[in-house]
Amino acid sequence: MHITRRTPWWEEGGELITTQEWAAVVAAHSELEMVQVARVSPRGRDAVLEYRHEWLAELVSHPQRDTHGAWLDWRDGRIVVKNPDEILLKKMREIAGRLGARVQGDECEYYDE
Repeated sequence: MHITRRTPWWEEGGELITTQEWAAVVAAHSELEMVQVARVSPRGRDAVLEYRHEWLAELVSHPQRDTHGAWLDWRDGRIVVKNPDEILLKKMREIAGRLGARVQGDECEYYDE
């Protein structure tokens, strides 16, 4: 899913969310923290999955962040979240509202409510 100002989210033209705007949103939320490295240990597995990105933030208040992850990743002028649950989707709507953006799925469906 995507927090975006574009319609559809993959459109070349349209207003982007800047890294400065993203950093300001993260700094303003006590529940969000820039992490640059995402690590998760899926239940029942010994392996640790790792992802690195300069503009990666984590919802640190998420109760399952250690096993399922709760990351929001700025990419190409939008915020991307893979398979958000209801907790993360609620936070995405809040962030979208602050950025003058919308929450949009891969097939262009909106998740504004």
